[in-house]
Amino acid sequence: MKTKIVTKKHFEFYGCDTVELAREYGTPLYVMSEDHIIERCNEIKEDFLQKYENTRAVYASKAFLTKEMCRIIKREGLGIDVVSGGELYVAIKSEFPMEKVIFHGNNKTFSELELAVENNVGRIVVDNLYELEMLNNIASEFDKKMEILFRITPGVDSHTHKFISTGQLDSKFGIPLDEEILYGAIYKAIQMPNIELKGFHFHVGSQLFENTSHLKALEILINLMKEAKERVGFETRELNVGGGFGIYYKNGDERAKLRDFMDPIMECLKSECREFNLSIPQVIIEPGRWIVGEAGITLYRIGSIKKIPGVRTYVGINGGLPDNPRPALYDAKYEAVVANKMDEENEDIVTIAGKCCESGDILIWDLEVPRLTPGDILAVKSTGAYNYSMASNYNKIPRPAVVMVKDGQERVIVKRETYEDLIAREI
Repeated sequence: MKTKIVTKKHFEFYGCDTVELAREYGTPLYVMSEDHIIERCNEIKEDFLQKYENTRAVYASKAFLTKEMCRIIKREGLGIDVVSGGELYVAIKSEFPMEKVIFHGNNKTFSELELAVENNVGRIVVDNLYELEMLNNIASEFDKKMEILFRITPGVDSHTHKFISTGQLDSKFGIPLDEEILYGAIYKAIQMPNIELKGFHFHVGSQLFENTSHLKALEILINLMKEAKERVGFETRELNVGGGFGIYYKNGDERAKLRDFMDPIMECLKSECREFNLSIPQVIIEPGRWIVGEAGITLYRIGSIKKIPGVRTYVGINGGLPDNPRPALYDAKYEAVVANKMDEENEDIVTIAGKCCESGDILIWDLEVPRLTPGDILAVKSTGAYNYSMASNYNKIPRPAVVMVKDGQERVIVKRETYEDLIAREI
């Protein structure tokens, strides 16, 4: 993450003084960098889209989705992957090109699929046979033919937290590699009048720094492509290899380079397709966290400082679990700095505690900091992915505003919630 010191005292994030942002817009505050997002999009173009023919990239919007994010991704020429009717609705209201939308989800509802069909979503990644039948019926009612991919569970374990590992055999996602189920589904799909099966999709997990799991899954999918052609005459035209590329959160992490994943994948795919006399399918990737994770920080104001002699010092912030549930869910680790004391030496070790009525609402354990006083501003890094999107109103705490920065200028893209907003839908 690009960071530097604006003055001797303040922390800067992409040309903006974070202490001034906190003063102007309040805290907690999500801050996103459009500059960083564009850098990642450019890396996708240079190391994948422009490097290899017949490729596509879509942004996995569950990581961070607002109307403004849709506009940025649209301008950068990428597609968007959505996983719910709500995410699809944001794309629709942002006038995102529907042919560039891919709709995922393990239990899409009738109304969600109806919304997708009515709005001509480009691809629907079908997760199960129940969904396949429902989609065919809905498409028939609209007199349309929907293009789909089958999500396959490749049976590959990834070295990541079990809650964000998705490609193992025992998974709620996808069609298992069971011959009767899988080839039955392929045969059924190619016979359906309102379905056009284009190919397959897999996703092995998130926050990965090695390509081993991707390459193992690819070998399995290439064999599936071969078998599908031999058994039922199906030629795979598209292969979606998912995302999951790791980013920097803490010391020891190094953001994954896209080429380190995609060069071996493309080389393996081309080689084995030639060997098996298969047409090389269009290859699609779906990075989400990798695009926005390091593009975001969260600013908090420090309140209580509670010293327990011989044990630890708890430092309370005016946010926590509702705006960042990842430490409680995944034991996620973060780095942070005291934004208004960048010129001071670290001399204390403290634990950053959220304000929720939960013992598990701890944001960072054992953080080295300068001498703290109430009112200091804490900047937590790499919060661009799965913070805003997973935020809640637990304890009736309003969700923070979101500010987007670019070229040293800021703009509000999501307003701060108010107490009135919290009860607006109550009767």
